[in-house]
Amino acid sequence: MAQTWGRMFFLLTFTIQATWAQRIIGGQEVVPHSIKHQASLQLDRMHYCGGTLINQLWVLSAAHCWRPSSVIQVVLSEHNLAVEDGFEQVYNVSRVITHPSFDSKTYNGDAMLLKLSRPAMLNAFVQPAPLPDMDTAALDSSTSCTVSGWGVTRIYSFYLSPVLRSVDVDFIPNCQMYYGLRVSQNMICAGSRFGGRDSCQGDSGGPLTCNGNLEGIVSWGIGCANPYYPGVYTKVRNYVKWINMIISSTDTQP
Repeated sequence: MAQTWGRMFFLLTFTIQATWAQRIIGGQEVVPHSIKHQASLQLDRMHYCGGTLINQLWVLSAAHCWRPSSVIQVVLSEHNLAVEDGFEQVYNVSRVITHPSFDSKTYNGDAMLLKLSRPAMLNAFVQPAPLPDMDTAALDSSTSCTVSGWGVTRIYSFYLSPVLRSVDVDFIPNCQMYYGLRVSQNMICAGSRFGGRDSCQGDSGGPLTCNGNLEGIVSWGIGCANPYYPGVYTKVRNYVKWINMIISSTDTQP
């Protein structure tokens, strides 16, 4: 049976290699600081999951990336994990809230909010990603999306990309035809029907943006860049009410 992979990077003591080929499972290195909402979740300054800044105090990620708030740092305006270029913003986390319906076996409800210890400094390199709303057009087979992260660049690799990379992927409707009932109504799929373009280990929790909106959270898949198994993402638009409720009820709390 094919192996299901959550796309969190479990090996935290890694060596960054800068001599790889220039492509990440069909993508490429981004212009530094051009994906302004991208966040890196780190333990002891080592990247383990991605995230998305959605306002000055909150980052959205995957619930399977949960760790106690006391050990997580969120880094914004990060590009090269091995080099500090002076543009990084490093924040402690005061609260971590996973969605109450998260199921670690099925990955349904794979959403998590992290509250920063202080407001992010918005500037030319750091800006929140807009969430879809009721008026946002539904995704269809013609929709192209972008996924980004520091995940591995080769299937079965144990090394993260040292630099932020992105790849354009197609929204794939009727994802149940690939995964059956394993894909719930709270998930969407994106990738390529021919394979070769996908997120992978180390990209978990990161953003899938479509038409300028945050539509997905990197969640899971069977292998990476497989033509028969596209990447599976948490369907953000199903969680906007929960996100807004949490933010409005806790913004006055530490």
